[in-house]
Amino acid sequence: MASSHSSSPAPRPSGGGRDGFYHKEQEPSFPRCRPVPVRSLPDVCPKEPTGEGRGLCDGPSVVAEHDRWTVFSSKVNLPAALNDPRLAKRESDFFTKTWGLDFAETDVMPSFYLPIITREHFGSYLQEMAQRERIHERCKTICPNKDDVDTASSVTTNHDKSRAELDQVPKIFMKPDFALEDPATFNTVLPWSHFNSAGGKSSRDVASSKLLQEKLSHFLDVVEVSIARQISLRSDAFFHAMSSQHELQDRLQETQRAVAVLRGRTAAMDRVMCQGPLQALRTALTRNNCVKLHNKLKLMAAVHQTQPTVQLLLSTSEFVGALELIATTKEVLQQELQGIHSFRHLGSQLCELEKLIDKMMVEDFSMYARSDLNRSLRDELHVLEKVQKPNAALEKERLESLVFGLLRQRKLDFLDIYSDEMIIAAKAIVAQCVSESVLHIEEIDTEVVTKLPDQMRLMTFPQWFELLKTVFETFLLFLQRIKATLNVIRNVVLEALDSNRRSRSLEEAGARAWAQDPLRGEAELAYLTHEGLFISDALNEAAAQDPTSRVQSGPMETAGTADGAVSREQSITSAENMMPSDLELNRVIHNLQELLHSASDVSHDRCVKVLTARAKDSSLERLSSAEFVGLSRAVERFARDTEELCGRHSVSLRGALQSQANRFVHRFHEERKTKLSLLLDNERWKQAEVPAEFQDLVNSIAGGRITLPERKAPGPDDRKPTEFLLVGGQKYAVVGTVLLLIRIFLEYCQCVNDIPSIATDMLTRLSDLLKHFNSRSCQLVLGAGALQVVGLKTITTRNLALASRCLQLVVYYIPIIRAHFETKLQPKQFSALRHFDHITKDYNDHIAEVSAKLVAIMDGLFEKVLSKYEVKAPMPSACFRNVCKQMAKMHEAIYELLPEEQTQMLFLRINGSFKTHLKRQLARLGVVNDGGPQNGLVTVDVAFYSENLQALKNLERLDLNMAEIWEQKR
Repeated sequence: MASSHSSSPAPRPSGGGRDGFYHKEQEPSFPRCRPVPVRSLPDVCPKEPTGEGRGLCDGPSVVAEHDRWTVFSSKVNLPAALNDPRLAKRESDFFTKTWGLDFAETDVMPSFYLPIITREHFGSYLQEMAQRERIHERCKTICPNKDDVDTASSVTTNHDKSRAELDQVPKIFMKPDFALEDPATFNTVLPWSHFNSAGGKSSRDVASSKLLQEKLSHFLDVVEVSIARQISLRSDAFFHAMSSQHELQDRLQETQRAVAVLRGRTAAMDRVMCQGPLQALRTALTRNNCVKLHNKLKLMAAVHQTQPTVQLLLSTSEFVGALELIATTKEVLQQELQGIHSFRHLGSQLCELEKLIDKMMVEDFSMYARSDLNRSLRDELHVLEKVQKPNAALEKERLESLVFGLLRQRKLDFLDIYSDEMIIAAKAIVAQCVSESVLHIEEIDTEVVTKLPDQMRLMTFPQWFELLKTVFETFLLFLQRIKATLNVIRNVVLEALDSNRRSRSLEEAGARAWAQDPLRGEAELAYLTHEGLFISDALNEAAAQDPTSRVQSGPMETAGTADGAVSREQSITSAENMMPSDLELNRVIHNLQELLHSASDVSHDRCVKVLTARAKDSSLERLSSAEFVGLSRAVERFARDTEELCGRHSVSLRGALQSQANRFVHRFHEERKTKLSLLLDNERWKQAEVPAEFQDLVNSIAGGRITLPERKAPGPDDRKPTEFLLVGGQKYAVVGTVLLLIRIFLEYCQCVNDIPSIATDMLTRLSDLLKHFNSRSCQLVLGAGALQVVGLKTITTRNLALASRCLQLVVYYIPIIRAHFETKLQPKQFSALRHFDHITKDYNDHIAEVSAKLVAIMDGLFEKVLSKYEVKAPMPSACFRNVCKQMAKMHEAIYELLPEEQTQMLFLRINGSFKTHLKRQLARLGVVNDGGPQNGLVTVDVAFYSENLQALKNLERLDLNMAEIWEQKR
């Protein structure tokens, strides 16, 4: 409202304009525009620059450019631009703000079209005006302008006067919230306390009222005078604003006329060019809407038939088709028929129906599993694998439909149902087999003995063994049926998995094809939108033209297939979003394999129950070797068959058999150890005849058969027993206990052949048996225990030689036994073979002790006889005759028992002992090699000894060298 120096210039009509529009003043740098007179406007009406001048054709336009920059487009004021803290150089920020922080200032090359202006160009002008400027400044200082002085003084005086008058007015009247309605304000303006309200109006009250009225009138006059003075001072600005308002109204009128002209032209264009084509588009849109409405009604009619169709499908156990129809209908309700009032309850009804179908499928699958597992195992063993009958085909289709429906509903725990039914059926199999076996046994009264374990314990072993084999055969058939069923389920799962992969491949191929032409869909959508269709309608049209659309082929096709079963391949493809993921399907396949393994384990566990029920009274421990071997073979055959069928190495039945085998081995060993002890306690250590069967047994061992030969029935052509046992080309004189020992350790080897799992235990027990034979025979022979146990008068050299030969026979067979056990053991069990090394060492030490005992016997004889030797006639002396006689007896006792090499070695030691004692006796007698009579007598005795010694068989090389007897003279 102040002076006009801050107001913008007011534009006037251009001299050359025909449209009467006002134009902005042109810059003086444009020579073709004439200068326009300028007068100032007050600040009350600032206007935005309107750009350059326009002619009539440049009237207002709805398509004019709106992005031309003006000063009003600035978003940051000048102080903020100059004070930007991001830059170090504030002076350059205003000009480089929009160029970025990385802008580097460079020198701008001067224009070639502009001359370089320097201060010298203004030199002549400055010299001409310098004198005038100095005179003007001096005049202003000496004589100021009178008008300026008067105006300034009058303004100052009037301002001070008005200020003083206004100060007389109370401040309460100047408050912006002044209101007489306020009691406090009213009492302040009209002080009623000055008036007497008790009596009537007095003259004093009247005077006070007049005085107050005059005072308020004075205040009003002062304010009015001040307002009038202010108006007079700003009258030029008010009049200027009024004139500017009139000019603005003139401009608005011109703009209104231009807008009217534009609207008329636009209406003519709409009438001539747009109404007809738009009417055609509206008609086409109306037709499309009618077609959509008709399709929607047909879709509603199809959805209305959903529930009856579902009931029809359920009546034929077509769960997959019913679920697919429900899913498609729910999708249509959510996408196409959303918000239709008549179908507001159909969604919840379909959900309840779907839950009912889930329950029906679970119950149906449970009933199927129960009926399939409890069906006779003797008939239609592979009904699901080899479909040969109509009812078998129906059963297979029923199972496939159930499994696919359960997979589609993500009921992946249906295998637990089958597992529970499988366990129940396995229990029933054992009970049924026992019941059928008991019916044929008259000795068992089922009314008295009601429990199955008690009934099995009352059976004889052959009866129970036949029952066990029947249980094994039944469980094998049971596992075959389970495997056939699980194979069908696996095929359905694999089919679903393959369908998921194919659908993903198709989606990826479609995505790649769409990516190769990404503008096609956008162009079609833009065309439909440009033609007047809504975007949602365009999308619906595109979906209707898509051949893979689910809406076009959803409930209509499903409703049309109510008379037949829905193809599983089509169901998988359409329900790809409902099917489990690949990870879940792979987990189901893994669970199927685990279920087959579980079936094998359950079968083995039930067989363990049969085995332990029989073994509760230790009857299995009392079996003979042949019976236990038969049981072991049957168990091993069943375990091997189940492994081939199920691919599962079940350990429960083998573990139970191993436990029984350990007990059997313990009893087996104790029986044979006791038998061996009894044989040794009754052994008189005399050479026994060797029956032909033992020789055959030894021959079979030499042929590589470490087994017991089959017993032959006695016949007239039986061979007679022999005196020696021929083993490896050598004769062995043995006692009867050793023959039975050979048969016993062959029984151990036979058990290992039949039951490989007990090889380690049997090896330990056999080692214990061999140690027992060695220690007991040592006690009886070397320790002379046989004198008290059997009643022998003495332990002769023949007894000792026979015992040594028996020990040698056992040592001969220890490496053979070791090699046999080595083939039955695992590599990690080879450490157990060290027992045979210890046993061999013990036996060899025992044999050496027996040989030393024989030498000691003769050594004692030599010492006793030669201690009485005297060198005198007659010759040969009685002492040498006695020595030769005893040596002949020794030779006669051991010659046939020990081999030639051992005999020679033994007599070499005996001969050495004789030499030692003879030398000692001759030294004691003082006989020396001097050629005297005593020397001659001794020579005769020694010659006699040598002749008798060499006369013994196989001792021709032994003699008594005289040079070794006579001590050298000192």
